[in-house]
Amino acid sequence: MTEIQASDVEGYLQDNPDFFSEHLELLEKISIPHPSGSAISLVSKQLELFRNRHHEMENELNILIDIARNNDDSANKMHELTLAVLEADTLDIAIANLDEVLKECFLTDFFALRIISEEQVDTAMPDVFVPAGSEGLAHFVKELTSNHSSCGRPTLAQAEFLFGSQALEVQSCAIIPMAFLEIEGIIAIGSRNAERFSRDMGRLFLTQISEIVGTRFIALLKK
Repeated sequence: MTEIQASDVEGYLQDNPDFFSEHLELLEKISIPHPSGSAISLVSKQLELFRNRHHEMENELNILIDIARNNDDSANKMHELTLAVLEADTLDIAIANLDEVLKECFLTDFFALRIISEEQVDTAMPDVFVPAGSEGLAHFVKELTSNHSSCGRPTLAQAEFLFGSQALEVQSCAIIPMAFLEIEGIIAIGSRNAERFSRDMGRLFLTQISEIVGTRFIALLKK
């Protein structure tokens, strides 16, 4: 096997001046001295590559920081919501606290709650309890059967069932099912902003709201 000489490499690079442009990854692995005087184009190319990589890493770091900040903000909101329902010793207080924390912490404009039950429990909030055969529930079969929240603009029938006279003001909402053995129903939070609850938004925190509220309501209904 013929040994490759430095002159062979030099000759090849002279004949193929675009070699490093087509193999930029090699610039990260080689060390090129920078002589005094005029700059060498290869050194400039290497510096440009490192500079671009630095910017990419900086952007990735900023994205991670934003994600962490948003997660902290969401966790704090969930903490406030949990305290609000745990502090309540009656269903009315729990509903009122839930309404308040959703509007203050989650910046919602509308709140609705429907608990499916044949028994009518006295509450300050009207229309909370609805029988299983209610016609209005037919508009939420997908959410109740799948136990998955849905977001976006509600149908007029959905909005009227949940928000009554304010139905036309609701431009977007999150429909959060409570589908547990001991309680079944719907929590709905709405907004005048059509983009507030978009169809592609994450569902993790909505599921957590359902679990927290549903668990507390089960305990309060047993009192």
